[in-house]
Amino acid sequence: MGFPSDEQLLSEIATNGGHGEKSSYFDGWKAYDGDPYHPTENPKGVIQMGLAENQLSHDLPEEWMWKHPEASICTPEGLAQFKAVANFQDYHGLPSFRHGVAKLMEKERGGMVKFDPDRIVMSGGATGAQETLAFCLTNPGDAFLVPVPYYPAFDRDFCWRSRARLLPITCDSSNNFKLTPSALQSALDDARIANIPVKGVLVTNPSNPLGTTMDRSTLETLLHFTNTHRLHLICDEIFAGTVFDSPAFISISQILLSHPAADPNLVHIVSSLSKTLGLPGFRVGLIYSYNDALVATARKMSSFNLISTQTQHLLAAMLADDDFVSNYLEENARRLRERRDLFVGGLGRVGIRCLEGNGGLFCWMDLRAFLKERSTEGELKLWRAIVHDVKLNVSPGSSFHCQEPGWFRVCFANMDDETTEVALRRIRMFVDRESEVEKQQQKKMRFMKDTGLRLSLPRRLEELAAMTPRLPSPHSPLVRATT
Repeated sequence: MGFPSDEQLLSEIATNGGHGEKSSYFDGWKAYDGDPYHPTENPKGVIQMGLAENQLSHDLPEEWMWKHPEASICTPEGLAQFKAVANFQDYHGLPSFRHGVAKLMEKERGGMVKFDPDRIVMSGGATGAQETLAFCLTNPGDAFLVPVPYYPAFDRDFCWRSRARLLPITCDSSNNFKLTPSALQSALDDARIANIPVKGVLVTNPSNPLGTTMDRSTLETLLHFTNTHRLHLICDEIFAGTVFDSPAFISISQILLSHPAADPNLVHIVSSLSKTLGLPGFRVGLIYSYNDALVATARKMSSFNLISTQTQHLLAAMLADDDFVSNYLEENARRLRERRDLFVGGLGRVGIRCLEGNGGLFCWMDLRAFLKERSTEGELKLWRAIVHDVKLNVSPGSSFHCQEPGWFRVCFANMDDETTEVALRRIRMFVDRESEVEKQQQKKMRFMKDTGLRLSLPRRLEELAAMTPRLPSPHSPLVRATT
């Protein structure tokens, strides 16, 4: 008697592939994991440019912690707080931590809006925050509308275990992927025709993967649209503290403040310390909601993915230091802008353009000119060449559900200057090689046009061809078919 397979022993959620791991987005990570670049130990390895980490300013919190050992319960100076911290497990979180986070959110938004610490719900990273919102706002089969391109892991974070759905709002390069009222309405209409219940709209601002911020008009359109149709609006603002260039970041909280007639119960913000402070390993995700019932329910659900009290204790002390936070935000923005200019400038010198961005840890790179065919498969062929031959893990636009082949997200803040230069050098070599191939092809086509293509046939066939003028010419596999 045979035993059932492992999949038969597990639940539908465990085996439905909803994690999304089998995608080019995660395949690039695997390529890096199997052959990671190191300047001396593996100089020909894959450089990781598919991970949106901020490693440019780690020295600043490191210096602060060195100067403030009392902030950690793992030092002699902070040991007196060990018992209190070790025994604290209230899922509301440390009051000092929530106050510190509220102040950081205010500073990230230029002091234009205030945040109530009692509306902050903790979560184990933004991943947990998104899932908690999905559980609070949707039933299985319900949908949120989301502008494309969007962060690939939303399919996991928002949908996998909640069984919610994400439906695309079409955006394209004709207007730099800006969200329009007509695109919003069209997406909602399509869902209604398909009898799919829509509960809200999910956006990232600043955008991942575009690296752009939404202007006031777009945010007002979103608020008006969701209020008109009684839909929830989730604004993922985890990159708010990474805006390094004009225009300045505008939060949905600012728009809500200037539109008192709008219903605040429909607005929810996701925040994090992973991108601004470069602390993804600390697993600090946050929900800020204007809806009392959601705050109460989400706080109960946070029991499943709390932030450790030790982490809260340390960060509460750091975020209470106003001078440190202000100086950090200013210096971090300067370093991000400098790195963006270095990387995008290097791309521009070899003829590669990027969407003009002002935030985030990445750029949206346009490689449409390098496609052999304008299709998703053509994009993936180019991506495989970049990952396996050029040895750069960049993320193809199709993994972000982009409907225009040839766009790629490239992260530039997760490496040092030397590695950035190596990556740019590899890109230059790739462009030079592709340009040489193109030149040879053009030279060959000119030669064929000037001299005519004469097939080398056996003498007997040549004689037959001369005797039989209606004999059809054989099709050469070297001649590209036209459609």
